[in-house]
Amino acid sequence: MIDFPIIDTHVHLWSPARIPCPWLDSFPSLKREFMPADYDAAIGDIQVESIVFLECEVDHAYAAEEAEWVMSLAGRDKRIKAIIPWAPMEKGGRGREDVEELCRIPLVKGVRRLIQHEKNGFCLDPDFLAGIRLLKDYDLSFDICVSHDQLPDVIQMVRQCPDTVFILDHIAKPDIKGTLREPWKRHIRELAGFENVSCKISGLVTEADHQAWKKEDLKPYIEHVIGAFGFNRVMYGGDWPVVTLAASYREWFSALEWSLSGCSSDELRNLFKKNAEKIYRIPAT
Repeated sequence: MIDFPIIDTHVHLWSPARIPCPWLDSFPSLKREFMPADYDAAIGDIQVESIVFLECEVDHAYAAEEAEWVMSLAGRDKRIKAIIPWAPMEKGGRGREDVEELCRIPLVKGVRRLIQHEKNGFCLDPDFLAGIRLLKDYDLSFDICVSHDQLPDVIQMVRQCPDTVFILDHIAKPDIKGTLREPWKRHIRELAGFENVSCKISGLVTEADHQAWKKEDLKPYIEHVIGAFGFNRVMYGGDWPVVTLAASYREWFSALEWSLSGCSSDELRNLFKKNAEKIYRIPAT
């Protein structure tokens, strides 16, 4: 069904021997090097035109080094068109120097600072909000990575940062395995009411039953996100290689294709390409 080159807006690459990534200790199947050649093997015949690299929660002391390393990979793999590194938003105005250091890397288009493992209220701290607000000075977006139960805080954060461009990763990680729908659906509708927020359709299979998920389990969540945000503010993400905890790249891609059957060509091009070009400022080809 997807017969055109796409943009994958959520790709991780890592080399633990070069840059420490402590969380991999809990996931033996992921604790190895994942490089562009491995990504090629995973996508098979899927035409990926451009890649957005997302920070991998490496040891935070190595965050800038991680971004520099990916920039060096981009010199050899021209598909890497955007880099979203880690940045210490909680430093507030004191983090300006960190952001400026990252901005010296040409492909940095935004930043991410994981919220999902933090206590409630973390992203509403005045210093964190100040850090988010300074991103507009550098034309940088912010990728939001949270669990579904943190959405009320996210809504308040977005409300207080109207000039920042936000991207919600992994549709806020609803409990698909437990068939949770509410209050996730209500919170998604409320968050979608802010025009400066887009949503990445990624990471769904890892929130489902890793061993027994079915495409039918995912479709209601995909449909709700598209219904809330519309086809002008949703993007495709492979979440590779984390996706391999529950599925192959092709299995996830095929499940999403199936869920989108009946969509128009323009809608599919928006989701798989055009919106990413606009939101992550990737030159159109």
